[in-house]
Amino acid sequence: MSEQIIQPNKKKVLSCIQPSGMLTLGNYLGALKNWVAMQDEFDCTFAVADLHAITVRQEPAALRQQIYSTYALLLALGIDPEKNTVFIQSHVPFHTQLSWLLSCNTQFGEMARMTQFKDKSQKHPENVNVGLFSYPVLMAADILLYKPDFVPVGADQKQHLEIARDIATRFNNIYGDVFTIPEPYIPKTGARVMSLQDPAKKMSKSDENANAWVAILDSKDDIIRKFKRAVTDSEAAVRFREEQPGISNLITIYSAVTGKTTEEIEKEFEGKGYGDFKLAVGETVADTLAPIKQRYDEIIKDKKALEQLYTEGAMKAEYVAKKTYFKAMKKVGFVL
Repeated sequence: MSEQIIQPNKKKVLSCIQPSGMLTLGNYLGALKNWVAMQDEFDCTFAVADLHAITVRQEPAALRQQIYSTYALLLALGIDPEKNTVFIQSHVPFHTQLSWLLSCNTQFGEMARMTQFKDKSQKHPENVNVGLFSYPVLMAADILLYKPDFVPVGADQKQHLEIARDIATRFNNIYGDVFTIPEPYIPKTGARVMSLQDPAKKMSKSDENANAWVAILDSKDDIIRKFKRAVTDSEAAVRFREEQPGISNLITIYSAVTGKTTEEIEKEFEGKGYGDFKLAVGETVADTLAPIKQRYDEIIKDKKALEQLYTEGAMKAEYVAKKTYFKAMKKVGFVL
């Protein structure tokens, strides 16, 4: 299969995710759940952004497994490879090739101001590599190759989309119209899930405390145990209040999973203690994630079928990316 299936009259959306360890409940409720919903409304391209993972040193066998796992998990979530383009970034070489063209049209000062470079440099002072500095340009290439109308972004990714828009605008102004300038897509729903142990910070798989985050593929027992240990406060009333970040975080999670409003949740658990609520949240989350885990376990076992799907996905992606890349090359003046 070598041609992109065009969805008539549908706007294009692109989303990428790094294969950097186990994906969390926060990833699911904050973004991935919306990806599944978007595929009926938009012409979607989804990528496992494996090239971005190596700005931090990786163990090769673990990285390989994480790439397989992340791709399989996207399918298990319900993302349809027939309806969408679902591929692995490194399988389409035009990402790195376009990145060089864009690098030569990006200012050093723009990269130096990127907040994630500063943050990651502090976390990994032993490996402040050039890729860590310039990866927003590769991210811009990831986006611009597919000419999306929208790119879903969270608060921590807004700066990356802004620099992609700036680079695309500059390139178009210098060489002529090549790239679509993408708009940010802010989902109507998409819970901001905080750490179960420190509700002042976002839930993250990099948290050293294993009880602070729930993996999408965690067992039911592990999920319930983590919620039972979740930090709350001393008031013991199930009410959403800014001064009660722990219980408010659990209410946010329960609301995102059940679709119930805050008021409905407060009424449901009126007169009940935190123990009852934590158990209810844990069981509801576990029951929601269980079918995903079951599908994942089936998909990951069949490596041959998985390989066929990501190969076809790369061919569909390359069909679009190649046209954009060579148009950019021609505009710059290369002999084709």
